[in-house]
Amino acid sequence: MNVYRQNARVLTASLVGTAVEFYDFYIYATAAALVFGPLFFPAESATVERLATYASFAIAFIARPVGATLFGHFGDRVGRKSTLVASLLLMGGATVLIGFLPTYQTIGWLAPALLCLMRFAQGLGLGGEWGGAALLAVENAPKGYEARFGMFPQLGAPVGFFAANGLFLVIGAVLSEEDFAAWGWRIPFLLSSVLVGLGLWIRFRLSESPVFSAEDEHHRMIPLVELFRTHLRETLAGTFAVIACFALYYLATTFALGFGTATLGYDRQTFLGLQLFAILFMAVGIVVAGYAADRRSSRSVLMFGCFCAVLLGTIMGLMFSAGSLVVIGLFLCMALFTMGLVYGPIAELLPRLFAARVRYTGASIAFNVGGIIGGGFAPVVAQGLADSGGLLFVGLYISGAALLSLFGLMSIRRPA
Repeated sequence: MNVYRQNARVLTASLVGTAVEFYDFYIYATAAALVFGPLFFPAESATVERLATYASFAIAFIARPVGATLFGHFGDRVGRKSTLVASLLLMGGATVLIGFLPTYQTIGWLAPALLCLMRFAQGLGLGGEWGGAALLAVENAPKGYEARFGMFPQLGAPVGFFAANGLFLVIGAVLSEEDFAAWGWRIPFLLSSVLVGLGLWIRFRLSESPVFSAEDEHHRMIPLVELFRTHLRETLAGTFAVIACFALYYLATTFALGFGTATLGYDRQTFLGLQLFAILFMAVGIVVAGYAADRRSSRSVLMFGCFCAVLLGTIMGLMFSAGSLVVIGLFLCMALFTMGLVYGPIAELLPRLFAARVRYTGASIAFNVGGIIGGGFAPVVAQGLADSGGLLFVGLYISGAALLSLFGLMSIRRPA
C-alpha cells in the first residue's frame, strides 16, 4: 500500500509541478500574442511591434539552457527534490512580478527591460524544472512502466495551457477590451502565487529519488564536465530529438493565435476557445504515445510522430488559407495530437540516454537547447516567413524541424 501511495504522490508531484510551471510560461505566451505589443513595445508598424513581442518571448528559451546547467548541477550533486523546489520558486516569483510591472507609457524603456528580465528568470526556472520532473517520475517507475510514468510530467504541458488560456478566455468574456488591456491581463500572473503554493506543498512531501540516493557521492565529478566528456553524442542526439515538438507546439499555439486574430481577423475569444478544444488532442496524443512506448520503444514512437509532422507541415498553408475556422481547427487538432506523439515519450527517452550521475544535467540541457532551436524563435521566424512568403513556408518550417528530429533519433546508438 505504501508503494502505491508513494507512486501516486510522485506522479501527482510531477504532473502538478510541471502544470504550474507551464501555466506560468504559457500565460506569458498568450499575453504576448494578445496585449504585450502595445503595452510594452509600442511601434509605428504593427508587424515590428509583434516581432519585438515575440523576441521577448524568445528570451526565455535562451535562459533555459542556463537554467538547465545551473539546476542540473545541483540536481545531480545535491538531489532532485530540493532542486525542483528551487526551480518552482524562481519561476513562480518571476511570473507574479510580471503582474505588477508598469507599462511603457508609465516608465518608458524600463518597462520592456524589466519584462525581459522577468522573462529571463522564467526561462531559468523552467530550464531546471522539466528535467527534474521527468527524472522524478521515470526514476520511481516500476520496470516496464517507465514511459507511462514519464507521460505524467508531459501532461503538465496541456494542463498548464488549458488553465492559462481558459483563464484568459474567462477574463476576456467578463471584461471589456479596455479593461482587459488596462489591468485584466494581470490577473493570471497574480494568481500564479496560489498555484505555486500548491506545487510547493506537494513537493515538500516527497522523498528523494532512489536512483540518486544509490549513487556514490565520492565518484561525482562536476556534472557538466563529465557530461561533455562521456556523453557528448547522447547530448547532441537528444537535443535534435526534441526540436520537432517545440516547433509544432509554438506554431500551433502562440503563432497561430497571433496570426489568426491579427492577420486573419478572427475574434480573440473564438480563437482561444478553438485552441482550448484542440489542446485536448495533445493530451490524448501524450497518453497514446506513453502506452505505445512501453509496448514498443520511445524511439520508434517518436520517429513515427516525426514522420507525421513532416506530412502535416506540407498541408498547413492550404488549411490556414481555406478561409474556414473549422478547417483551421482541424489542423490545430491534428498538429497538437502529433505534438503529443513527439512529446509524450521524451521524458522516458532523454533520461535513458545518460548515466544517473549526469542525468539531470544531460536531460535538461538536451531538452532546453532543443527548445531554442525548435521553439525559441519559431513565432518570430514564422511571422517573418508569413509576411514575406506566406504560410506555405511556415508549414515547411514544421517539416524541416521534424526532419532534424528524425536525424537525432536515428543517431541514437540503440533503441531507447
